[in-house]
Amino acid sequence: MTERDVTSSIQETSVLDSRTANTDYDRANDMDSRLVTTYEPDNSLKKGYKGIFPEIFNELKANRWLIFQLFKKDFLALYKQSFIGIMWAVIIPLITVGTFVVLNGAGVFNAGAIAVPYALYAVLGVAIWQLFAAGLIASSNSLVLAGPMITKINFSLKSLVVASLGQSLLSFLIQFCLVVVLLVYYRFVPSAWILLMPLLIIPIILLTMGLGFILSLLNGILRDIGNMLSVCMTFFLFLTPILYAKPTTGILAVVSTYNPLYYLVGVPRELVLAGTISEWKGFALSSALAATVFLICLVIFHLTETRITERI
Repeated sequence: MTERDVTSSIQETSVLDSRTANTDYDRANDMDSRLVTTYEPDNSLKKGYKGIFPEIFNELKANRWLIFQLFKKDFLALYKQSFIGIMWAVIIPLITVGTFVVLNGAGVFNAGAIAVPYALYAVLGVAIWQLFAAGLIASSNSLVLAGPMITKINFSLKSLVVASLGQSLLSFLIQFCLVVVLLVYYRFVPSAWILLMPLLIIPIILLTMGLGFILSLLNGILRDIGNMLSVCMTFFLFLTPILYAKPTTGILAVVSTYNPLYYLVGVPRELVLAGTISEWKGFALSSALAATVFLICLVIFHLTETRITERI
């Protein structure tokens, strides 16, 4: 074989190798083009409902510093440019109760048969009620007010709802101090249940937080929710026996019987002031309802919070 034949054979082999490589490359490209990639926003449902609650707990634990910072920011922003400052938490219930004290004394308003000083009865009821009303309004507006931060920073939106409830808890503590002052003023000795007040208000806190989770989502979609809620809270205040004793007859008596807020507010107040429970069954059912609402709304919020950002 001559040198020319050897060179020609090598060139033919190189051409065959090049064609084979190109064919393999084309086949690989064809296979890549047939691959379909599916992107999912989350996989919470695939993990199962048993894995949701540990995931939620871990999120809140990881964001506990953020929750505190959000609470501190809201607190400072609320009272930063206020001359009276945090005393508004005492002034507002005093004005409300004072109005009804005057109306009750003038015979315009009948508070019913109340065995304790009316001011003490009303202030304690309003303090527990405000924990629900103020907390629900603040939590329902939490996502809307933090809209710019939500669109720029990736974090658990549950932190906003939990932090907003801290403001109403602080207001409750201040108003409860007012209750203690009234106890001293009237020389009224409460029952030992007053020491368990932090435990007695847990059901209404759970109800507030649960409704706050779901209403914050709805308010992000429809802004009318926040405006309607402020009006509804005033209506529910008069519909619930907070500033008056529960009627025994009439439509208000029927409404109060099926109103869980009546039990969640009235039973802790009755335990503190009288040391007895006349509506223990209603309180137990209302507490179970509050816990159920909290768990359901928490799961719904957890599954949908990744999709609400574009609506804020």
